[in-house]
Amino acid sequence: MAEKVLVVGGGGREHALAWKLAQSEQIQQVLVAPGNAGTADCGKISNSEVSVSNHTILAQFCKDHHVGLVVVGPEVPLAAGIVDDLTAAGVRCFGPSAKAAQLEASKSYSKAFMERHGIPTARYGSFTDAEEACKYIRTADFPALVVKASGLAAGKGVIVAKDQDEACRAVMDIMKDRAFGCAGDTVVVEELLEGEEVSCLCFSDGSSVSAMPPAQDHKRLQDGDLGPNTGGMGAYCPTPQVSQELLQQIKETVLQKTVDGMKEDGAPYVGVLYAGLMLTNQGLKVLEFNCRFGDPECQVLLPLLKSDLYDVILNTMNGKLASSAPVWHQDSSAVTVVMASEGYPGSYQKGVQITGLSQVQDSGVQVFHAGTALKDGGVVSSGGRVLTVTAVSSSLEAALQAANQGVAAVGFPGAVYRRDIGHRAIAHLNQHRGLTYKDSGVDIAAGNKLVDMIKPLAKATSRAGCNAELGGFAGLFDLKAAGFVDPILVSGTDGVGTKLKIAQACGQHGGLGQDLVAMCVNDVLAQGAEPLFFLDYFSCGRLEVDVAASVVGGIAKACEMAGCALLGGETAEMPGVYAAGEYDLAGFCVGAVERGSLLPRLGDITEGDVLIGVASSGVHSNGFSLVRKVLERAGLSYSSPAPFGKPGQSVGEVLLTPTNIYSRLLLPILRSGGVKAYAHITGGGLLENIPRVLPPELAVDLDASRWSVPAVFSWLHKEGGLSEEEMARTFNCGLGAVLVVSALDAQKVLGQIQAQEEAWIVGSLAQKQPGAEAVVVRNLRHSLLTAGPACISEAVVEQNGGCRGDSSKPQKRTRVGVLISGSGTNLQALIEQARRPSSSAEIVVVISNRPGVQGLKRASLAGIQTRVVDHKLYGSRAEFDGTIDRVLEEFAVELVCLAGFMRILTGTFVKKWNGVYLNFAHFFYC
Repeated sequence: MAEKVLVVGGGGREHALAWKLAQSEQIQQVLVAPGNAGTADCGKISNSEVSVSNHTILAQFCKDHHVGLVVVGPEVPLAAGIVDDLTAAGVRCFGPSAKAAQLEASKSYSKAFMERHGIPTARYGSFTDAEEACKYIRTADFPALVVKASGLAAGKGVIVAKDQDEACRAVMDIMKDRAFGCAGDTVVVEELLEGEEVSCLCFSDGSSVSAMPPAQDHKRLQDGDLGPNTGGMGAYCPTPQVSQELLQQIKETVLQKTVDGMKEDGAPYVGVLYAGLMLTNQGLKVLEFNCRFGDPECQVLLPLLKSDLYDVILNTMNGKLASSAPVWHQDSSAVTVVMASEGYPGSYQKGVQITGLSQVQDSGVQVFHAGTALKDGGVVSSGGRVLTVTAVSSSLEAALQAANQGVAAVGFPGAVYRRDIGHRAIAHLNQHRGLTYKDSGVDIAAGNKLVDMIKPLAKATSRAGCNAELGGFAGLFDLKAAGFVDPILVSGTDGVGTKLKIAQACGQHGGLGQDLVAMCVNDVLAQGAEPLFFLDYFSCGRLEVDVAASVVGGIAKACEMAGCALLGGETAEMPGVYAAGEYDLAGFCVGAVERGSLLPRLGDITEGDVLIGVASSGVHSNGFSLVRKVLERAGLSYSSPAPFGKPGQSVGEVLLTPTNIYSRLLLPILRSGGVKAYAHITGGGLLENIPRVLPPELAVDLDASRWSVPAVFSWLHKEGGLSEEEMARTFNCGLGAVLVVSALDAQKVLGQIQAQEEAWIVGSLAQKQPGAEAVVVRNLRHSLLTAGPACISEAVVEQNGGCRGDSSKPQKRTRVGVLISGSGTNLQALIEQARRPSSSAEIVVVISNRPGVQGLKRASLAGIQTRVVDHKLYGSRAEFDGTIDRVLEEFAVELVCLAGFMRILTGTFVKKWNGVYLNFAHFFYC
């Protein structure tokens, strides 16, 4: 049965605890009391207003609400006996008893304990009289410059003085002026130690300890360890200063020795034990003990914990650590940067608005809230330390860079934070080992691992002419084995633009592979070429093997879709060129076409030729800089529910829809000879790409009402305030490719495409007039603003079950055959109505019983197939009607319209087409 857990506390540490516990499949709900804005209604996590200071009320609350475990974050409740009281009431509570918590609650007790059990620590004196303390400071034979309030002071009760006078003033502030209240009734004066300070924590079940990776806190407010002491301005983990040998020594001589001593003293220690250590030239020394997770150390430790925290806690409480030790992520580093209020650690303003939280969450950085609250639907500051921004990466430098980028994305006036978290570790690494290529940021082993992972993926793309074996200096392709006789090679190269930024922000990389292949393959098709092989270029600042494998895996899968071999590629790791988590892509495709089949056939393209548009899958891979700008204006993040696309999709999911690959679909059609030119609608949109395959004397007349414009373009047009020209010059607006065909071939080619993909007759070619635009797109604004489908007529609506208001869902159009005898006035009205993108009908053939009439010309200009069945050539009406019937069946007609048809049809014909036979002497629009 899933468990309910209550976390006591309201800071960044408690948010991290709740975040990690919520990842357990065994936990149904995590309550946090009192919590903060970050723990308010966040998935499994929610806040509770139950009193945590009244242990009787808290115990009853846990029983009433079936809370099976309480996890205590801060030290004050532990010292007040919350574990003892809840345990006595039958509620499981994780943490040390009040007696065991004296290790932190009383520094005087803690120093005496260490002295008694032989645990290395600084020399010290404990005093209840200020004058005696000052006398000790001035007469000690060592620098007695560290003054501590013995009691709990929220992590701020330690003053490291520069000289004896400052140390004595600190004593007076604590004991006489009551700077920390009763926590300063006793002061401890310690020797000032020099060395590296580290935090070593462990889980303790009362007998055994399981050490966590060592961490380092940064107490000083400002970069370079300057400014006043704070509760902690950041931390990182693990610390390279602590070797495995030293960590084992710490475990044996400090952590295990402490747990053994507490057990010997009758206060078994169960919970998290924190040892603050100084690594001196004389060996390690304990500075202090804490009886819980540190803050902010908790925010870097828990992201590195691979085990289920709930399991770890249960094993700790049940004495099973020795047989079930926690598992930690290896070869990863975590950095957290604390963002504090202006004036901290002194007085500061509350209620300051915080912005940018959704954007930083999208970047993969984890923000743990500390002093935050909800107000008027927003998040505001409510404490000194406001947020902790945590990043995990394979290196400390990369994690620090990512955390700093996260901090830069969050904003609140006067925010104070450090930019040098981990500076001591970086200096240590630079000083204590010889340089390797990996130190410069290039990991050859990671590159080799990537190659091993992608070799089978590339092998799967083998085809005639190429076996797609990776590992050589170059790749080979045998054109003769691929069946070519007199080939011309065609090459293309492209990238995916700033669509990369969206994929990287969303952590969804696989679809970019199809985008990259599609952009190159679809270009090669413009010459009529078959794509033969593909090469990719992947460049990054630091190689993340899983990310690169996802991208290249997507490339390999797309190559299979396109029918080309993934022949090779280059992975370039270039430290300093790209920021953490960023990479770039380029693709290269080589194809071939027989000399006589090259496109475009410029000499064959003439006025009156018809344009067939093939549907895009969405934005494809162009215009994303503008897309991102519109999103910014609209205040949407990539995780926001999409105001376009399918229900339940996020903005990022819709925008990352992969680009359509057209080679398998169009190559047989291009080879058939019916297509005179093919234009890939890529960067430059409709206005700039179609003219690239046309003679300069011809102009393009497009009618946007004749194809379906995806909802994403309507949204971009509206939210960005984009003009029609800007839309048509930047985006594909729903057409991924445009084919040029003769009017006679239009219906045949259209039918071949529609068997697999949405396509429409979208326009025609005309003679270009002096000074006129090369491309005119009519009705684009109307199509972008259209909320629902248009209907050709009431009669056609009835055939399709009526008009529906959802124009984003493609519907099957009724195939209409029109019978005429003359000028085709009614026919022209039907043609105009059928051009609407969501029309219920599509005119597939016009049949006339008279040759040369104006109606046939109208149909040809509209790209509609025509047939003449001259009644004068038939001996009987039955023979004449039978011929018309066969033509209608040839075009798979579903609805017959008589638009000025001047012949009487036989009863046999009418009976066969009963219910789908309409005489349009008069018709209406809906």
